Amino acid sequence: MQFEGYVRTDGRVGVRNTVLVVAVSDCGEPVARQMADGIPGAVSVAQYHGCLAIDVVSTLVGACINPNVHGVVLVVMGCEGQRSEPIAEQIAKTGKPVKIVNIQEIGTARRAIAHGRAVVTAMAQDAAAERRTAVDITRLVVGLKCGGSDTSSGIAANPAIGVMSDMMIDAGARVVMTEPIEAIGAEEELAKRAVNETVRGEILRWVSEEERRWSVPGASADFMCGGNVLGGLTTLEEKSLGAVHKSGHRPISGVLKLRPDCVQQVPQTAGFYLMEGTHMDVQTMTYLAAAGANIVVYATGRGGSFGNAICPIVKVTGHPETWEKMSEDMDVNASTIMQGAESIESVGGRIFDEVLAVASGKTTKGEELGFYNFNIWRQDPRLEALLGLK
Repeated sequence: MQFEGYVRTDGRVGVRNTVLVVAVSDCGEPVARQMADGIPGAVSVAQYHGCLAIDVVSTLVGACINPNVHGVVLVVMGCEGQRSEPIAEQIAKTGKPVKIVNIQEIGTARRAIAHGRAVVTAMAQDAAAERRTAVDITRLVVGLKCGGSDTSSGIAANPAIGVMSDMMIDAGARVVMTEPIEAIGAEEELAKRAVNETVRGEILRWVSEEERRWSVPGASADFMCGGNVLGGLTTLEEKSLGAVHKSGHRPISGVLKLRPDCVQQVPQTAGFYLMEGTHMDVQTMTYLAAAGANIVVYATGRGGSFGNAICPIVKVTGHPETWEKMSEDMDVNASTIMQGAESIESVGGRIFDEVLAVASGKTTKGEELGFYNFNIWRQDPRLEALLGLK
């Protein structure tokens, strides 16, 4: 089974060919945004944790080396704690073109924008000249996420995504899921699927450490947002048992590490993987992209209108009213399960087909709207140390 993708120098395959303009600190964000504005194929992103947050660099690097990215333009003020040269060196190791625009060296924001736009335009023209190639599905990495969950999520959208996940793995692809807080109460069910005792321990630690992060004064691991409650969910365990349905039934091959100094890439071996991270939608998409995901499949009961700068997001809803109101924002209608008109297996097959179509170039609803979110959730090493984690 094949899809049409962009083969990279390092052997990985992208499903998009984006020129990523990256503000290494938030000071350079306005310049980066204007450098990319209106140039086809170029998208600007930034991290908003200041100029001394060296612990976010690994995520920036992971995002930049994602196979969906053709090339990178790093925009720096020039005095950041995050030095641009080591970042550029790590990106260049993958064979991607990478340039640095130093605002202070150039002299003014206007001059930096003009210079940067010329650099971005040239890189975007090179990207546009590249063509897709037929590649095996074994080169595809699919990320999973759910948000705005309600009762339909655990009955329709998530189980159908689980069918898609199993189909992907059976075909030789790789699937990765994060948001450990969404597994509290369901960790034993996941642990039963571990390929060995080591992975079983990693799965239980994956959940218990996240529970410790939230079980502090002023916070709670018993996380239920207003939309969950309005949507009919009653307990965290109920929410978790519905959320893990999207993981399917195949063995779990490992838990990928997320550290201030390293975002572990999805292995080349086919299988299902878990990943450390957060449960917040936009930030989770960023981490899945940084780990090497090509596409993210997102289940929502209440609806969601956002995208990602690097990975196209295939949105699936199982709620009939949400599909009726927000079909322009959704990619797959799984509410037919709730209505008794279609089986979970049938909808899972449709999601599988949609993912392959998007991998070969079909635009998602978020891409049509020009939604390219990017936000890093900062895993503060000081807090990790205080909690005795890592």
